Amino acid sequence: MIVLGLTGSIGMGKSTAAGMLRRLGCPVHDSDATVHRLYAPGGAAVGPIGRAFPGVVRDGAVDRRLLSAEVMGNTPALRRLEAIVHPLVGQARDRFLRRAAASGAKVAVLDMPLLFETGSQAHCDRVAVVSAPRSLQRARVLARPGMNPGKLDAILRRQMPDAEKRRRADFVVPTGLGRALTLRRLAAIVTLLSGQRGRVWPPRPRPSSIRKSR
Repeated sequence: MIVLGLTGSIGMGKSTAAGMLRRLGCPVHDSDATVHRLYAPGGAAVGPIGRAFPGVVRDGAVDRRLLSAEVMGNTPALRRLEAIVHPLVGQARDRFLRRAAASGAKVAVLDMPLLFETGSQAHCDRVAVVSAPRSLQRARVLARPGMNPGKLDAILRRQMPDAEKRRRADFVVPTGLGRALTLRRLAAIVTLLSGQRGRVWPPRPRPSSIRKSR
C-alpha cells in the first residue's frame, strides 16, 4: 500500500483535494478531524490539556478559542500543546493505516496541514502539496468567519512557506485554475501510485542490527 501525504498551507484547497481523493476511492485520514475528536467531551486530549492549560476546558471539552489565546504567539506554550496532541494524532494515524491496509487499499492518504513541520513525511511514501497563488490564498482565508489579516499572518508564520513545500513534494497539485484541473491531477497521481509497491502495514519488525545501521 502506498501512503500518500497530502498537505498545503492554509487556504490552498487541501480539504477540497481530500474530498476528491475520497471520491477517487482512497481512504483519507483527516488529522484536523482527529484533533476535534480529541478535544471533544471524552477525548483523550481533554484531561492532559486541562492540566497543562488551566481554564481552557469548558463543559468537558477543550474550548479551542481559549486554547488558541493561550498558545498564539507563545512558542513554549505551543510546544507543550504539541507534545500532548501530536502523539495522540500519531496513534490515530497508525490505526487508520492498519485498517486501510487490511481493506486492500492501494493508496491511503494522510491529510495533514503541518505534515512537513511535524516531520510526518517520514510516514509517507510520497507527498502531494496543494498550491494556489498567494492572492487567492489570502482571499479564501479572509472570507472565513472570525478571520483577519493579523490572525492569518500569525498562522502563516507557523507554517512552512509554500515555495519550500512545493520544493520538497513529489507532486504539486494546482487548486487555483478550476476544480476540473485539480481532479485530473489527483486522478493521475492515484493511477500512478496504484501500480507501485509501498510499505507493509503494520510494519514488520526489523532485526536490531538493521536498526543500528540506520
